[in-house]
Amino acid sequence: MCKLETAKDVLEFIKKQNVEMVDLRFMDFPGLWQHFSVPPREIDEDVFENGIGFDASSMRGWKAINESDMIVKPVASTAFVDPFFAAKTLVMICNICDPVTGEDYTRDPRNIARKAEKYLQGSGIADVAYFGPEAEFFIFDDIRFDQNEHEGYYFIDSIEGRWNSGRVENPNLGYKPRYKEGYFPVPPTDSQQDIRTEMVLTLEKIGVVIECQHHEVATGGQAEIDMRFGPLVEMADNLLKYKYVIKNVAKKHGKTVTFMPKPLFNDNGTGMHVHLSLWKGDTNLFAGDGYAGLSEIGMYAIGGILKHAPSLLAFTSPTTNSYKRLVPGFEAPVNLAYSRRNRSAAVRIPVYHTSPKAKRIEFRCPDPSCNPYLAFSAMLMAALDGIENKIDPGEPLDKDIYDLPPEELAKVPHTPGSLREALMALEADHDYLLRGDVFTQDVIETWISYKMENEVQAVDLRPHPWEFALYYDI
Repeated sequence: MCKLETAKDVLEFIKKQNVEMVDLRFMDFPGLWQHFSVPPREIDEDVFENGIGFDASSMRGWKAINESDMIVKPVASTAFVDPFFAAKTLVMICNICDPVTGEDYTRDPRNIARKAEKYLQGSGIADVAYFGPEAEFFIFDDIRFDQNEHEGYYFIDSIEGRWNSGRVENPNLGYKPRYKEGYFPVPPTDSQQDIRTEMVLTLEKIGVVIECQHHEVATGGQAEIDMRFGPLVEMADNLLKYKYVIKNVAKKHGKTVTFMPKPLFNDNGTGMHVHLSLWKGDTNLFAGDGYAGLSEIGMYAIGGILKHAPSLLAFTSPTTNSYKRLVPGFEAPVNLAYSRRNRSAAVRIPVYHTSPKAKRIEFRCPDPSCNPYLAFSAMLMAALDGIENKIDPGEPLDKDIYDLPPEELAKVPHTPGSLREALMALEADHDYLLRGDVFTQDVIETWISYKMENEVQAVDLRPHPWEFALYYDI
C-alpha cells in the first residue's frame, strides 16, 4: 500500500479499500505492544484530533485505578494493513494523552521518543538521529516453562538443536548446526531460509525496508533480519512491526519466536547491536578524519555513551536475562571501551564502508528485550551529553582483550553484572535523561521501582534449578 500521511488519506483508504476493522496499537511501559479494535465507522477526523478513550489502569507501569481514563490518538502516517487478520484490518500506532489536560502522557514510551527527537532538533547540534538496530532472535519448535512453590523448569526444543543429533526422528537427517557454529551455513544445515524469507517479504509489504537475513551463530534456530536505518521514532515503530511480523509468521508455521537475550545455556545469546549517526542537513556529523574516520563530534558521542553506559543499560538491556548474555570472558560486549574491530568493546566503529555517509557508531550492549522508544531515546541523550560536554572517550581498545595482562585488563571498566546493578546506576546517574523533560523524574522512579519489584526481586526469591545440583547434598 502507498504511505498515508493525513487523516483524510486514512479515511479515503478505509472507504476505497473496504477496510473492515481498524486496530489501534500502543506500547505499554515495559515494552509490549497492546491493541484494541473498532469498526471503521468509529474513525473520523475528530478521532485524530481528540482521540478515543480507554481504561489504562491495567497497563503495566501506568495509571492507578482512580485515574485510569486515558486517550489514544492514532497517527495517520503509521497506518498499514495487517498481514495476518482474516478481516481486512488497518492498523495505526497511537500516542497516549491525558483526557483532563489534553497533554501527552509522560509515561507513554512513544511520547518520550518524540520528545527526544524534539530535544535534538532544539539543541542545534543535529536535525535527525538515525538508528539501525540488528535484532537477533530464536525460532524454536516447542517451549514449556513453569514455576510454582515446589517446582521450576523450562524445556526448549528445535529440530535444528544440536542436542537432538541422537534423537530418533524416523529419519534423523543429522543436519543440525554445531554449538557456536550456526553462522552462515547453507541448507540443509540452515533449515529456516524459507521461513526467514517469508518474514522479510511480509515486513516489506507493510513498509519495513529490509537489508538482509541470515542464520546466526547459535544452534537451535538463531536468526537475524536487518532493517534499513531510520529516524528514532520511526525506527522504534518499525521494530515493533518487526517483532510482530516475525512472531506471527513463525506461529503460522507452527513455530515460536523469542527475543530473550539468553534462552540457551552454553551457546551464543541474542543481542541487538544499534547503529547511530547524527545528521545536519545532508552532512553526516560523525564522518571525519580522526580515529576510524570519525569526527570530533562522533568521538564525543562515544564518550557520552561510555560514561553513561552503566545507567543506559537499565533501558537498553532491561531484563534479568540480559545479564546472562553480558558476561565477561566470552564474546559479549562487556568492556566499556571503543574500537574499530574489537567486538568485545561496548562501542564499535564499523569499517565495512569508506563512504562518509556510512560512518556511524555501533553500541553493542543492547538486546531486543528492550522497549525501543526508551532505549533509543536514552542512547541519544547519552550521546548528546557527550557532545555538549565534550566528553573524551579515552584511547581505543584495539588489542585482543583475551591477551591483555591482568593489570591492564583491570583498568578497563565493565558493564553492570546484573539488572539490579544497572538500575542502581540509573538511580545515581540520570540527570542527562531529564534534559528537555525527555525523561521525567516520575518515569525514572517508576521504571526503577517496577523493574525492581516485578523482575529483580521476583527472580531473587525463586530457587534456580542449578542450585539443587550445587547444594542439595550439603
